[in-house]
Amino acid sequence: MSAHRPVIGLTGGVAAGKSSVARAFEALHPGCTVDADVAARAVVAPGSEGLAAVVAHFGPGVLAADGTLDRAALRQRVFADADARRALEALLHPRIRTWMAGRAAQATTPYVLMDIPLLAEGGGRAAWPMLDRVLVVDAPVAVQRQRLRARDGVDATLAERMIAAQATRAARLALADDVLVNLGPAEALVAAVGRLDAAFLASAPRPAG
Repeated sequence: MSAHRPVIGLTGGVAAGKSSVARAFEALHPGCTVDADVAARAVVAPGSEGLAAVVAHFGPGVLAADGTLDRAALRQRVFADADARRALEALLHPRIRTWMAGRAAQATTPYVLMDIPLLAEGGGRAAWPMLDRVLVVDAPVAVQRQRLRARDGVDATLAERMIAAQATRAARLALADDVLVNLGPAEALVAAVGRLDAAFLASAPRPAG
């Protein structure tokens, strides 16, 4: 049995329900989740080494007047330029992983859930060696499409483009140790999280004493 607190990667396609799953785990164990989106903002906070590295590479045009990162300007730079996007990822992804690993090390919950939306796109398990397990929240593409249109009010073409921009469903499932298929009502999802929680607790090391 692993002597350290288990670290579980949580990922899923757009509109699969990953955020709802993260909230359900957080309700069971407050403080158990470490969010990659929060990390991505933290590593480019004003005064950070990450922000300085981004400005050094992309120039001061990516800064807003108040000295914070102008996300819209940066997005425009990298959206249509694959080389620029890769350069940005090379600057930020290692810092995001380090930040998240630091937060996981401080956790006092029985296990840590790392919420990583782009796990499959960002190098998979090779890029995240601290993960003991991977939980994929899954839904058929037709369900993702339907939820996107209802949730975000987008048309069918944009919904298709948003899904196509991510890794394939098969690529995500190939990473999974555990799969939560999110098709039913909220109650079913919470019950499924409860079952996974019991399994994760069973595999977590017992406290000494």
